[in-house]
Amino acid sequence: MIKVSNLSKYFKIAKHNRGTFGAVRNLFNTEYNLVKAVDQVNFEIQAGELLGYIGPNGAGKSTTIKMLTGLLVPTSGDLLVNQLVPWKNRKRYVAEIGAVFGQRTTLWWDLPVIESLELLQHIYHVPEKRFRANFNEFREILELDAFLDTPVRSLSLGQRMRADICAALLHNPKLLFLDEPTIGLDVVAKERIRRFIRYINEERGTTVLLTTHDISDVEKLCQRVMIIDHGKLLYDGNLAALKNRFGGKRILEVDFAENYAEIPLEGAEVAERSGHKVTYHFQRGTITASALIGQLSAKYRVRDIEVRLQEIESIIRRIYEERLLE
Repeated sequence: MIKVSNLSKYFKIAKHNRGTFGAVRNLFNTEYNLVKAVDQVNFEIQAGELLGYIGPNGAGKSTTIKMLTGLLVPTSGDLLVNQLVPWKNRKRYVAEIGAVFGQRTTLWWDLPVIESLELLQHIYHVPEKRFRANFNEFREILELDAFLDTPVRSLSLGQRMRADICAALLHNPKLLFLDEPTIGLDVVAKERIRRFIRYINEERGTTVLLTTHDISDVEKLCQRVMIIDHGKLLYDGNLAALKNRFGGKRILEVDFAENYAEIPLEGAEVAERSGHKVTYHFQRGTITASALIGQLSAKYRVRDIEVRLQEIESIIRRIYEERLLE
C-alpha cells in the first residue's frame, strides 16, 4: 500500500546575526543552516497493517506524515501510496485517506458536530446510504449522541477527538493517519479511542499509521513499530522483538512481613525501598525469577511477590537517551 524510498525533507533556516553589523549582514548576505527533518528514510506498509511511528520531539515523525498525506513535497526520494503520488494526485488521493491531527480539528468551529459531518458528506461525495450506515455505526461505538448538536468550540478535547475520528472515516478511506490521537486525554477517553482504532483495523481492514508520544498507545495497539530520530529511521520491526533486544531488565516487587535492615539478593539489585516494600531489578538470562523467589523464601518472611517485565516506556527512553540503535 505504501512504498517509501530514500525519502528526504530538508529545510533551510536563516541564521540570525545579532547587533547592528549583524542586522546589516542579515539583510545583504543571508546565511542558512540546513535542517534534515527526514533523511533517506525507507519503508513499506502493507494493506491492513496497524503500526506505530515513534520518536522524540523533532525526530521527523510529523514531517513524514505531512509528506505521506500530501501536505509537504519531499526534497528528494520516492513515495507511492496505492500507486499515487500524494502531492501530485491530490484530489484523487485525499478521497482514499483519512487523517486526524491531535492538535487540530477538521470540523467547523462554530457549527454543531452533526452539521460538520453532513458538510463533509457533500465534500467527499459520500452516497447517502453509505454515509448513514457509517454515521450510525460510528456514533454508537464512539458515543457521539451526547454532543452531536453541540458547537465544536464547546467540546471537550476527548469529545472533539472522537468527532474528528468519525469525520475522518465517513468516506470509507483505505488508509488512516493518526497524529497524536490521544494527546491530553484522560484514561477513559484514551481507552475509548484505542478500542475504536482496533475496531476499524480489525473489522474494516483499514490500514492505520499511528504517531504518538504515548508509548502505551503503541504497546496496546501495534505489533510493528518504526523508530525515527534526527530524521533517520533507526528501527523497523516487531515490538516484541524490540522488547527482547533492549528490555532485558526484569522487576521483582516484594512486600516483606518484617522491616529487615539488610535485604540483599544474589543476582539482583535494590532499585527502590519504601517501608516493607522493596523493588529489585535483575537481568533476564543472568538469573531466573524462581531462583530469586527461592532465596527470598529461605531468608525472609514475605507477604507478597510480583514479577514484572520492564515497561515499554523505560525501554524506549533508554534507546533515545543512550542512542542504542545508531
